[in-house]
Amino acid sequence: MSPTATPLAPEAPPQPTAALTRCVGDVEAFVERAWERQPHLAPAPDPDAFADLLSLDAVDSVLATTAPRTPSFRLVKDGTPLPTSSYTRSGTVGGVRYTGAADVARIYRAFADGATIVLQSLHRSWAPLASFCRSLELFLTHPTQANAYLTPAGATALAPHHDTHDVFVLQVHGHKHWRVSEPVVEVPLPRHRSRKELASAQKVLFEVDLGPGQCLYLPRGYVHAATSQAATSLHVTIGIHTVTVYDLLAAALERAAEEPAFRAALPLGFANDDRTKVLLEAVGAGLAEASQWLGSLDPAPLAADARRRFWSQRPPLLEGQLGQLARLDELADTSVVIRRPGSICQIDDTSDDPSRLRLLLGDRELVVPSVVEPALRRLVAGAAVAVSELADLLDAESRLVLVRRLVVEGVLQVRG
Repeated sequence: MSPTATPLAPEAPPQPTAALTRCVGDVEAFVERAWERQPHLAPAPDPDAFADLLSLDAVDSVLATTAPRTPSFRLVKDGTPLPTSSYTRSGTVGGVRYTGAADVARIYRAFADGATIVLQSLHRSWAPLASFCRSLELFLTHPTQANAYLTPAGATALAPHHDTHDVFVLQVHGHKHWRVSEPVVEVPLPRHRSRKELASAQKVLFEVDLGPGQCLYLPRGYVHAATSQAATSLHVTIGIHTVTVYDLLAAALERAAEEPAFRAALPLGFANDDRTKVLLEAVGAGLAEASQWLGSLDPAPLAADARRRFWSQRPPLLEGQLGQLARLDELADTSVVIRRPGSICQIDDTSDDPSRLRLLLGDRELVVPSVVEPALRRLVAGAAVAVSELADLLDAESRLVLVRRLVVEGVLQVRG
């Protein structure tokens, strides 16, 4: 049976998420006109629109009290990364030596001297941005990341460049002037690295000052550079790492390795000058056979694999889980549970065993008896459910075992 992944949720068209609406305003118009096509500037109805995601105080707290280590942060000035030795220190904990820890005093001195502080991969360490990115992911089904840029007044962090992922620029504090230019490469892949001299020579399309609460969307490839204005600027960049048709082709070619015809050696002496004709004939025959083979592939398994990879690479969001685990002994028929926001729970049908269900839970799998599927679907549909409401589907012991396991795995939360 070909692997498939089906959502454990009511059968309904995907709805625009609150996170994407906050970024672009009219989601339908954005998807139709801007996504992967052109930059998009959303209006700023509220200067505090993104204040809940990050703040100057939050950045200060991260740097001054959590002892971050590289590469979770870096400093950049006038388009050039500063050497990490200029703002980090080493030490020992429990007799084990560590390096790359933030030297807060030197970081703040560098900031006062014009350096931009970059906090990287905040979707892994800062709960508000983790939730925001997951909300985007659940609608886009493309992986996301979050970096923050704290730039002093009048400073420039990065030289003109293009990214190989789409970005939403969320202005949180202060103002920043953006200059956006034509792409050097249309919809680039990660291999299409930005080159400073080419990026700087591109025709400028527009310039804009972003203020608090505004969001600028840039498809991958558009050249851009930003400078803070009269005061400190803080913005968050949400990167969208799109899954492309090229990724599907690469996955298809991995399957070609299982075809003996494609493992055959090229003719002996193929690289010699007098064997050019033989080599061309062999390459032509190989390409023709590959074209025929690709045309014969069933797209369903490739599509299912792409879907499964996405759902299998979303780490759980487990803030508050210690409190949930501490309450497991109190779980009873009267307990009320609800699906944890941002949790991943998908059925992965990869075998012919009708008695078992394999669940994809983001970064791990759980196998359960298929008899619990109706109860499972009810539990994760989104509404709060009392354990006793599963009495028509499972006996008392079975429903408590199922709910308990889903709480342990971070799929459900006990209310109250």
